[in-house]
Amino acid sequence: MGRFKALEDALNYRFKNINLITEALTHKSYKKPYNNERLEFLGDAVLDLIVGEYLFQKFPNEDEGILSKIRASLVNEKGFTKLATKIDLGSSILISTAEENNGGRTKPSLLSNAFEAVIGAIYLESGLKVASKIVINLIEKSYKSIDLNSLSKDFKTALQELTQAEFGETPSYELIKSFGPDHKKEFEIAVLLKNRVIASAIGRSKKDAQQRAAYIALQRLQGRDGE
Repeated sequence: MGRFKALEDALNYRFKNINLITEALTHKSYKKPYNNERLEFLGDAVLDLIVGEYLFQKFPNEDEGILSKIRASLVNEKGFTKLATKIDLGSSILISTAEENNGGRTKPSLLSNAFEAVIGAIYLESGLKVASKIVINLIEKSYKSIDLNSLSKDFKTALQELTQAEFGETPSYELIKSFGPDHKKEFEIAVLLKNRVIASAIGRSKKDAQQRAAYIALQRLQGRDGE
């Protein structure tokens, strides 16, 4: 297992099955009778569940739409590449010389796929609880903050793009009121289009409330607020 020691140390995990982790780290360019694509398929599903449950527990008051948006910002190629880079996964991947010369060890798609495969392998040999602990630990080390405002900054952008395309105008945001003690203040923000309020929301900061209001406005303008 010496060849995988650096990866084991980074994950704080010892691999039990050398054949399994070798398969997880083998890119199809390496020209072996096996590669990591099957484990990648499994790892993708495992990561979706792990992150979904993590967010479900972390945000008990958020609705399905918000949780889905936050999960989508974590469970994607960019997010997995970030986690793979955190553990220097690129140096452990088995790739062809041609792929290596082509910058394969730093390619987002290759790193993301390998990360999924490694988690798939850990799940198979040690179960969901162990895989979950490793993934959540990596996520919390890789992101300064995991919340709607820091991860899902695209609600306001998406709303602006939609309103510009459909109405030729950009929305504006207005503070309706703030309430609560200073250490736990909340803000209610309205989003306006053509001087009409199309949505409002309450958040723990003005930015948070704006994001929530933009999300609700998007749902309404796209006809999904009743789902």
